[in-house]
Amino acid sequence: MKNKSSLTIFENFKVRRIYDEKKETWYFSVVDIVAILTEQFDYQTARKYWNKLSERLKQEGSELVTNCHQLKLQSTDGKFYKTDVADVETLLRLIQSVPSKKAEPIKLWLAKVGYERMQEMTDPEKSLNRSREYWQKQGRSQKWIQQRMMGQETRNKLTDYWSDHGVKKGDGFAILTNIIHQEWSELSVVSR
Repeated sequence: MKNKSSLTIFENFKVRRIYDEKKETWYFSVVDIVAILTEQFDYQTARKYWNKLSERLKQEGSELVTNCHQLKLQSTDGKFYKTDVADVETLLRLIQSVPSKKAEPIKLWLAKVGYERMQEMTDPEKSLNRSREYWQKQGRSQKWIQQRMMGQETRNKLTDYWSDHGVKKGDGFAILTNIIHQEWSELSVVSR
């Protein structure tokens, strides 16, 4: 399964998500969505709410919890942990289980995210522009944004070159990509 993780924003809440290219499906962190619904910025409180809610749903015989999967998403400490995730269909059903004034706005937001992904598939430039806008909102400098985008282009050219010269995808790509990332950001993307 080839996945691409990213962060998106709903109002002032950060939502971790991962895109499964094979299934062409976004999976969102359930705890992040619960945090929005309960208007809770404290991760641990939102996590506890989700734990109680999932117990209650299981007792009621709901298959919502069964439809949630665990995938590794990056935490605020920079490490990757298995996290409950769900596709949009499951999230829409989950939203009905949480009394919240944010229910309708988040449903509309999820629909917009799906529509944006469809647009990006037909016109990848929209994805690049959306990334640039997101980094600007985060306060990143123009120089940082340009370096990040050029770094990605360089990485794409290198991985094409590696592939053409027999480097196997997987560990080989991961090691070489990590070296490049460390040079750029002084951070390792490989969890140890």
